[in-house]
Amino acid sequence: MNNNTIEILEYNKIKEIICEYAISEPAKEIIRKLEPSANIREIENWMRETTESRAIVNRSSSVPIHSLTNIEKIMSKLGKGAVLNPEEFTAIYELLKEGVRLKRFMEDKVVVAPVVSSYAQSIYELKELEEEIERCIYRNNVIDKASTELSRIRKKIAIAEDRVKTKLENVLKNSNYRKFLQDNLISMRNGRYVIPIKSEYKKEIQGNVLDSSGSGSTVFLEPAEVKKVQDELNLLRIQEENEVYRILSTLTVMVEGYERELSINIETMVHYDFIMAKAKYSKAIDGRSVKINENKYINIKGGKHPLIGRSAVPLNFTIGNDYRSLVITGPNTGGKTVALKTVGLLTMMVQSGLHVPVEEGSEFATFYDILVDIGDGQSIEQSLSTFSSHIRNIISIIECADPHTLVILDEVGAGTDPGEGMGIAVAVLQDIYDKGATILATTHYSEIKYYAENQEGFKNGCMEFDINTLKPLYKLKIGKAGESNAFLIALRLGMRKEIIEKAHKVTYKEQKNYSSYVNSKDIIDLEFKNKVDELKEIHENKIKETRDLASKKAILEKSRKESRFKIGDCVYISTMNCKGIVCELENSKGEVGVMVMKKKLKINHKRLSLYIDKKELYPEDYDFDIIFESKENRKKKHVMERKHVEGMKIELKKEEE
Repeated sequence: MNNNTIEILEYNKIKEIICEYAISEPAKEIIRKLEPSANIREIENWMRETTESRAIVNRSSSVPIHSLTNIEKIMSKLGKGAVLNPEEFTAIYELLKEGVRLKRFMEDKVVVAPVVSSYAQSIYELKELEEEIERCIYRNNVIDKASTELSRIRKKIAIAEDRVKTKLENVLKNSNYRKFLQDNLISMRNGRYVIPIKSEYKKEIQGNVLDSSGSGSTVFLEPAEVKKVQDELNLLRIQEENEVYRILSTLTVMVEGYERELSINIETMVHYDFIMAKAKYSKAIDGRSVKINENKYINIKGGKHPLIGRSAVPLNFTIGNDYRSLVITGPNTGGKTVALKTVGLLTMMVQSGLHVPVEEGSEFATFYDILVDIGDGQSIEQSLSTFSSHIRNIISIIECADPHTLVILDEVGAGTDPGEGMGIAVAVLQDIYDKGATILATTHYSEIKYYAENQEGFKNGCMEFDINTLKPLYKLKIGKAGESNAFLIALRLGMRKEIIEKAHKVTYKEQKNYSSYVNSKDIIDLEFKNKVDELKEIHENKIKETRDLASKKAILEKSRKESRFKIGDCVYISTMNCKGIVCELENSKGEVGVMVMKKKLKINHKRLSLYIDKKELYPEDYDFDIIFESKENRKKKHVMERKHVEGMKIELKKEEE
């Protein structure tokens, strides 16, 4: 399969999901390299493995499979003069034990999985090697009973260590040395026991200084009286190290003697991990085995796209009997592209020996290649337009198409002038058909529907649409071309019948009466009408608010024009028996702003009478801010008239009623 098909149909996503069910990295690597086969015998064998493994998983999901961590690295060291370490021997031991467990596990699975269970018979039970590792290694360490010599050396080491510690403890307990000690403890430096001495007293005790603290205040000294015993101890440790190396070397040689058997065990374990991962994935998607043929016949019953899951609408699809070219029509978002991808991806999965989410009785054909043109496919790097990209891809499909090919084309001929696009689509479909390929295509062109209806080997199909709810059903119906629902949808949503009938005449060059399609009780029309009425009401309210606001402004402006008092007039306030200066014109309520005793008041115009006109009090261009504004606010106003000052504001005193 070509990389374009693998990418578009998202085959790699399926493999990554299966990888999650594998335990070992080698098995995951096999899954990542998995590719569809065109050999029907090979596919049937793979499918049988998956089916039998699924039967085992159905009975017990806990299959004893080793993770094989670092096993590949360990095996690569064999025969190259390297000596394995205790951790590596532990890994080999666990591999041998897990192999025996797997072999025992498969013994009672012969009935449900005769082929898969037989693989376990190839696992070698290397009892001698297993027992020898167990005798010599425990918890990633070489134990004393690995050899008589090692046991003897370690006993001497224990005695020597006790002697050293006893001598050092005597030094620590000696009252003569107490003031020299930095701390009353024994530590180790460079493999030798030492005691901490204050640096200024390091010459007071005979011995060798082996280390010092970071600050230099403490030195770690080996007293002279323990040097001889410690030298003996270090010699014993060298002997121990040599003996451990000898034991590990002997064990390594023994493992190398079983290299072939271990490789077979590992290979068997990896294969079990691989097929069990396929089985677990089958269970996760509710997959099943299908019949396979070489007759280019596909019959999918209740198929679901595995990446969509159980919520996907089941697909029923057939091709390859009396037709091998299916043209699907239907509205956008109706599920045409998903149907194409489902057929293509399920075919690839089947040819990879995988179970697919279909109903019993489904059958798939094998193809040497699947050629796909789905989606935009535009290449920014090559500066190709959408149409150019499609055409280049289709040219390569035409060149590669043959009787062993499944061709999937989405919206063939789209992206250019409708008339020319339709012509290209028909010519491309016929040319690919003449080459013997099996074709699955989608289109919006009504002319292609008529072509497929009258052309031998072609069949129409459509994605069903519920005209009552105006929703796609995502179901494929073979044998019938999809109808254009645009006129009916527009009519259902409230467009006048006369407009629809005129549109039909322009499109199809014929008269059609749509009276029978009108339904005054249509729930969708009512919902839409309610929505329109709601928007209309909001619109009218906005207009009313705007008009009311304009009316109020006009009244206020008129009131100001008709006001008897002007800013600067001196007025007599009858209710207060005092005089004031008008600082604000009359508002819509008939109130006039008057400054009295440095306070701004709102007083009804009926309580005021003109005492002295402003012309007699002030010059014509007098700045009334001098009277009505504070000195600070006048300065701010002067500055703000010249430039913007961040944070500067003028505080206005609240007027009193």
